[in-house]
Amino acid sequence: MVQNATNGSFDSPECERKRYEFEIAGRNEGGRIDAYLAARFPEYSRTFIQELIREGGITVNGRAVKPSYTPSRGDSVVAVIPTRPHEEILAEDIPLDVIYEDQWLVVINKAPDLVVHPAKGHQTGTLVNALAYRFEKLSDAWGALRPGIVHRLDRDTTGVILVIKDERIHEKVARQFERRRTVKEYLAVCEGRVELDSDLIDVQIGRDLRHREKMAVGGLAAREAQTVYQVVERFARFTLVRCFPKTGRTHQIRVHLHHLGHPIVADGFYGRRRALYLSDLTGEEHVPDEQPLIDRQALHAHRLTIEHPALGKKMTFEAPLPPDMTRLVEALREYGRE
Repeated sequence: MVQNATNGSFDSPECERKRYEFEIAGRNEGGRIDAYLAARFPEYSRTFIQELIREGGITVNGRAVKPSYTPSRGDSVVAVIPTRPHEEILAEDIPLDVIYEDQWLVVINKAPDLVVHPAKGHQTGTLVNALAYRFEKLSDAWGALRPGIVHRLDRDTTGVILVIKDERIHEKVARQFERRRTVKEYLAVCEGRVELDSDLIDVQIGRDLRHREKMAVGGLAAREAQTVYQVVERFARFTLVRCFPKTGRTHQIRVHLHHLGHPIVADGFYGRRRALYLSDLTGEEHVPDEQPLIDRQALHAHRLTIEHPALGKKMTFEAPLPPDMTRLVEALREYGRE
């Protein structure tokens, strides 16, 4: 599809173009422009972005740059990105739990096992497919394949996710995320008893050198990553924690808690087990038909606070703990004490 539109095909007559204009926030300084744009428009490959830069489709402060250009705070970026007429989102009738909605934005309580936007291997069945069915108009400020999306949650992370309807509002909210003016609060159940009541985890995160689909502390092209955690409740072999990510790196909370020695329960990617059963708490033997208390990472986006650009006031959106995490915490309270 679009990712193959290189080597002169930017001028192909079947290509349409979408113009994006935005400024670089301070926390993006130090990285290459091609890496920044590939992260902002993940539906396009980094190779595609690099070719587009070389072709002059992306300028910074009105000038052509190289893919290796290092952007600075306040740089004005204009990206004219080709799309194709058949690059459309399939609208699918997937149930959505709407927490809040007005004429500018909507807040969803995302279910587990739901990818946020189409990508390789997930062209359908995503949150974006559901949004296309439910809402007539969403912002496409971040690309045709991410209508309304301003931030992401991992596939099996539940909770609050913000979707934007209006393009002008989209840029203003995105700027709040980039400048760390939002407050994101997560709840997680992790392995072991966390010693400190609260602390700041401040270690860089990059791509894992051996497993490119994973992230790691100090990995390839590592970038600043900060997470504040607070202990909510301790059990004999587990801890319920509240996490406040100050940065927005991929898998950040999961990687940071793993680095701390307390991976999230049932995190098959970074943790010690893919599921937790009641028999794991009681010490009894597994029975063949025993259902897990939880079989996905016990991580939930509990609250999100933003300044509503149109209403001019701070708003906090909250998603209740999902049934599987509620079941897990209740079981820990009954069977997980010392």
